[in-house]
Amino acid sequence: MALPAWVRVGFASCVSSAERAELGDGLRRAGLALCDDDDPRIPSVVVFGAALGEALELVRAQLVHERVLVVALGALERGAAVQLIAAGASDVLAGKQVVERVCARLARWRAIDELLATDAVARTLVGTSPAWQRVLRQVVEVARFTDTPVLITGETGTGKELVSRLIHALDPRPVKRDFVVLDCTTIVPELSGSEFFGHEKGSFTGAVAARNGAFALADEGTLFLDEVGELALTLQAELLRVVQEHSYKRVGGSVWQSTRFRLVCATNRELERERDEGRFRADLFYRISGWTFHLPALHERREDILPLVRHFLQDALPHPPELDDAVVQHLMRRTFRGNIRELRQLCARIAHRHVGPGPITIGDLGGDLLDREAGDDAWCDQSFQRSIGKAVAMGVGLKEIGRIAEDIAVRLAVHSENGSLQHAARRLGVTDRALQLRRASSRAAEPAANGKPA
Repeated sequence: MALPAWVRVGFASCVSSAERAELGDGLRRAGLALCDDDDPRIPSVVVFGAALGEALELVRAQLVHERVLVVALGALERGAAVQLIAAGASDVLAGKQVVERVCARLARWRAIDELLATDAVARTLVGTSPAWQRVLRQVVEVARFTDTPVLITGETGTGKELVSRLIHALDPRPVKRDFVVLDCTTIVPELSGSEFFGHEKGSFTGAVAARNGAFALADEGTLFLDEVGELALTLQAELLRVVQEHSYKRVGGSVWQSTRFRLVCATNRELERERDEGRFRADLFYRISGWTFHLPALHERREDILPLVRHFLQDALPHPPELDDAVVQHLMRRTFRGNIRELRQLCARIAHRHVGPGPITIGDLGGDLLDREAGDDAWCDQSFQRSIGKAVAMGVGLKEIGRIAEDIAVRLAVHSENGSLQHAARRLGVTDRALQLRRASSRAAEPAANGKPA
């Protein structure tokens, strides 16, 4: 279901009433309703004149929202856009035709929201953590609105092939053929020509019939090169020519064949370092990395562990039981070195071991798994420390850091409990009343918006 076309708008004090009215009227004419809802899915627009300090405060106050669009009605000072992005803004607009540009950007965001809500995305690539949603939103946009080659990086088991299949599924080409997978770890130099280009009958010993290679099979479709970092330099050169010229010859053939495919590559290697050290061709690297997406490891998106567990158990069991508190604690502390693939295997193991009524208990995981539990401070990892370090470097005060951290914790807890304040309060270790007061004070501290949703 598409989200309502609502937008939250906050104005700096220096913005005149006439400028406020002009922007508000323009948004309403574009079919957008102004509101003061704190639903994180509703985009927030921050409008300011020339006072950068106030704009930064407004952006930080809107960080509960997943997307914050900053609009500068005057000229931006040097470095201001970078500071606003570092403070949490999704984009910064300035100059002429501001209303039209704001509406165009919000329309694109809404189109992405609608795609994210489809079964093709929501039931395949599970997760609502900020780290995951940031990547997923970019993947969806690039898949639907561009035909650029994509490079997907990340640790083993982070879902690179699933993301590549999603790119193929969302590709809007009216005539789209197959999704072709070529595992580069299985290609040997002696047979690479046949694997890539195909061969003619009798072109070498054992070629008893003509055969299409990956380039022919992927014509008008998508070619997915898994673990592209494993290709030898000689094979990289062969691949580069086809990517550049979209033509090739079969082994033993004399006729040039044409092919048009979308190229998606994946690797768990650091290809930039491989390139710098001469193990991966620089020209090929730039050809395959029109867009690069790094999929976060599971320890960087711990909020998604329990939703993923429920998703995998639902696939394995007709009526998946609840999780015992001890199981929840173990899952949230554990280090999944195999990432989502390891988590899926664990869920399959749980599904086979669990018997009878009642919740899944710690014994269903298997005793050998319990020795791998992480320490109590596993949540305070390097990414958390980097975020705090960035705030300190930017001069954000301790009180402000604490307030923003609390706001984010409350938003995530309420979201993970499907809007139930009672369950969210229990998860956060506070009373229902304390959580209600905390949310009320947070809303009061935010800049006022113009109007409410109908």
